[in-house]
Amino acid sequence: MELKLKDIKKDPRINSFVDQTDRYLRALNYTDHGRRHLDIVSDRSKMLANKLGLSTKDQEMASISGWCHDMGNFLGRTQHHYWGGMLFSQCYINEANPDQVSRIVQAIVSHDKDNLQLVDKITACVIIADKSDVHRNRVLNKNIKEIKTDIHDRVNYAVTDNHLRIDKQKKTITLSLTLDTKFTNIMDYFSIFVDRMNYCQKAAQYLKYKFHLKINNTKLA
Repeated sequence: MELKLKDIKKDPRINSFVDQTDRYLRALNYTDHGRRHLDIVSDRSKMLANKLGLSTKDQEMASISGWCHDMGNFLGRTQHHYWGGMLFSQCYINEANPDQVSRIVQAIVSHDKDNLQLVDKITACVIIADKSDVHRNRVLNKNIKEIKTDIHDRVNYAVTDNHLRIDKQKKTITLSLTLDTKFTNIMDYFSIFVDRMNYCQKAAQYLKYKFHLKINNTKLA
């Protein structure tokens, strides 16, 4: 059996994990880790894989990894990447090509910890796709006063536009953000996202690209 994203999205087991994670993180007042986030990470992972010239099969694995990367959160936020990999393996290790399963599991496990060594382009694509998703639409809380008191909500809410572009000729991957500086400042962004941007740089370097960050048309990295 060859795994396809359209089939993964219909699998009641995977949907149960995704739904349970969404409920769990909403209860903890986290930003969106549900289907909106998963669709964006899946689409961006596949886009990067495509632009990098990866095979059609690798592009599909990147999209699957992106869609399943956060589904282990309901078992514990701290080790959610390991839980997610374990759950995916339990679902498909006896049903699908073991090589395909193991590469997807590796991408899920490696998407959140920079102490793991990158050895697969699929993993690098998922890392950049995941860490680049910062946007107002990720904020689930609708109370503006409460949003302003939580730095993660405040920074995400301040980002009104987000584009991820890859330039094969210049060998660059650029995240361009529009930040409402009346709502928060650029230093707030860096105070919570510097580790994520460093991880994007590490993933881009593995792909032999340079990662750049632009905020309000100003190149910052």
